[in-house]
Amino acid sequence: MDVADLVAKFGFPVIAAAGCGYMVYYVWTWATVEVKPVLSEANSTLIALIDRIRMLDNDLIRLNQKLNIVLQLRGKEIESDRHLEDVKTAANAQKREMEAAEQQRQAAEQLAHQHTVEVKPNGTVEVTEKNGNDTVTVSVAPQEHKEKIDEPTDGNTSKRRSRRQD
Repeated sequence: MDVADLVAKFGFPVIAAAGCGYMVYYVWTWATVEVKPVLSEANSTLIALIDRIRMLDNDLIRLNQKLNIVLQLRGKEIESDRHLEDVKTAANAQKREMEAAEQQRQAAEQLAHQHTVEVKPNGTVEVTEKNGNDTVTVSVAPQEHKEKIDEPTDGNTSKRRSRRQD
């Protein structure tokens, strides 16, 4: 039978409807037989890729946290190294100050052995220096000082002192 005989026997609308029905059947079977398994496989692959991406994202987060911790620890190490250097510098400075103080103490003791100081009852101070066979004596007599306290005139409550010698 030919298509023209079928159109003459059943009419065009019936044949067109049957052709459209067959087209729907063919597309349906093609989609379910060939496309659906491929889509299922692609869907499972997509799910596996999403899981891998999530794992990589979690790994990146962990690595970033570890990196931050390492940087913080290195920063603390650098700070502790700086603090240690500061402590060493301060200790060296204190050691040098102690050595200088010891040298001054020794020089003062040496001068004390060379000099004698005597205060007389009238307030006169005599300093005697012994240098080898030579002896030098210096006497200083006290002077009278009068102190006068001036009251400020500018409203300032602090006291000003001026010394006057007679």
